[in-house]
Amino acid sequence: MTIPTRQIGQTELSVSEIGFGGAPLGNLFENVSEQQAQETLQNAWQAGLRYFDTAPFYGYGQSEHRLGHFLRQQNRSDFAISTKIGRVLKATRNLDTFDKGEWIGGLPFECHFDYSYDGIMRSHEDSLQRLGLHAVDLLLIHDLDTYFFSDEQVTAYMSQLYTSGWRAIEELKSTGQIKGIGAGLNMLGMIPRFLDMMPLDFFIVAMPYTLLDQDTLDIEFPKCAEHGATIVIGSVFASGILATGPIEGAGYAYAPASEAILEKTRRIQTICQNHNVPLPAAAIQFPLAHPQVSAIIPGAHKPEFIQSNIQNYQHTIPSDLWAELKAEKLMRQDAPIPQ
Repeated sequence: MTIPTRQIGQTELSVSEIGFGGAPLGNLFENVSEQQAQETLQNAWQAGLRYFDTAPFYGYGQSEHRLGHFLRQQNRSDFAISTKIGRVLKATRNLDTFDKGEWIGGLPFECHFDYSYDGIMRSHEDSLQRLGLHAVDLLLIHDLDTYFFSDEQVTAYMSQLYTSGWRAIEELKSTGQIKGIGAGLNMLGMIPRFLDMMPLDFFIVAMPYTLLDQDTLDIEFPKCAEHGATIVIGSVFASGILATGPIEGAGYAYAPASEAILEKTRRIQTICQNHNVPLPAAAIQFPLAHPQVSAIIPGAHKPEFIQSNIQNYQHTIPSDLWAELKAEKLMRQDAPIPQ
């Protein structure tokens, strides 16, 4: 299967409009064996996915190791890969007190935030060694927002990035070591702040531009259009609920879904069912309708999840479904819809 490609910002790089999000390969919330990880990647490749995203943070290096093991066996010109900077990994000195955080497994390395020139250069070089590749295509500033930091910390790290780290990123791009520069973010409000300070090519947003939330249409997307930057959607399923449906314990924004979100999802799911459309199909296809979106990168840790994602991507959705969602005020009126 050949998946259409879309351009990243104003770079010369295009990526498959469905890619692979590598966080689950770091054992996010669930243990994934080496065999299962490689079988999942093999299924992704066979399905036509040619854009792969990872980060040092995902399993403290584990995702990069697993992805690199697979991609080293492919023709380098046949895929695009992005990874991230902002965290430098150092071996833990005490396995007994090592805190894995949200990673069920992962490797015994501790993260240290560093957005300086030296920190970025080390992070980039370390990633290449974990991946076993001579270069990555895209490099992203990772998690510099209030999801991980206080306002004061964000300001301090932004200053470090602007006065020191940005020189490293520009150097890597101007010498051809990377093709594009981006930022991976979780919260509203940071995209305009970044674009006012530095010329980024794209953003990966974990939240929010999904069936459940389109607030990025107010400021973020117009600002990106103004600056020629594009968006990669990192969590089309809103971290779970749009894949599982509104079941008990469903996840939303990396936490248990509130009753209000559960109820909204029930209403959306009912309309989807009335049109014989799986909820995940609507969730996958909706973001790709926006002209500012370059790709979606749903994560997967089992081969069958790749197959279901592709089936949902190909599922025919009648225009009446989108019209009904808007008529019921379950979707913003100005949200672009698939044609």
